[in-house]
Amino acid sequence: MTTFSQGKFALSISDRSGMAFPYNEMVREWNGAWVHRSEYEPKSPQLEPKPTSADPQALQRARPARTEFGTQDFLPFNPFTTASNTTLTVSFPEGSLQVNDVLRFTAVKEAVGGVTVDEFQLQTTLNGNITDSATTITLTDGSNFPTAGFIMIKKINSTTGLYENEVIQYTGRSTNNLTGCTRGTSAPYRGYTPTTSTAKAHDSGATVYGSFKVASLIGTSYVNDANTTVTDYNSFTLTLPSAATGTATGGGFNCVISPLNIESL
Repeated sequence: MTTFSQGKFALSISDRSGMAFPYNEMVREWNGAWVHRSEYEPKSPQLEPKPTSADPQALQRARPARTEFGTQDFLPFNPFTTASNTTLTVSFPEGSLQVNDVLRFTAVKEAVGGVTVDEFQLQTTLNGNITDSATTITLTDGSNFPTAGFIMIKKINSTTGLYENEVIQYTGRSTNNLTGCTRGTSAPYRGYTPTTSTAKAHDSGATVYGSFKVASLIGTSYVNDANTTVTDYNSFTLTLPSAATGTATGGGFNCVISPLNIESL
């Protein structure tokens, strides 16, 4: 079998410079050229660029970010707890409420600790017509309403059948008169304040809903699997206009909590 010499003393001619170099110092380039190692040039990466595509412009099924409207929620069985004072504790697991949120209750089934269903639901009517700029509003019975807060006057457009409710903030109450009224406002719920309502004239006998304000959140803390302390806020407190007469828990089944202006949603 034929063998080749090791070329210890041989010379070779470079394909690049045409000069003679020791044979054992020659190398083969990527293009097949036989050159001295001092002349070697690696292949430029620009000769084999990586394929590229256009930059992505959008997600295939993108949806715009938005803030969800507040909705009605069922409270757990017997959600209300009184304590012979003006503090009412309400059980609302994973309710996501915040301090100063404004809310109202409906479908309350029974009195709790001397607090009547009417005191929970805060519903009455207007006693007299009002203009869209009136700053004092007279109710048929305002005795259960807080001394300051928000009300909603229910109004349905007689032509379109659409709700045109007005949310009003007031700063004082004298028996059945709400004073210091700011017309056409909006009440926050879950930390979000919807678009303000529009001030309108209302007829005597229109339905009026009162509201409560979240005073504090009650949380339970625990350490999760990631060794991080987490707090779940499953209850909150609010202040009643009048003190409860005893300590009790109740309210019944499927009591409802909602934003003040739920009919407009």
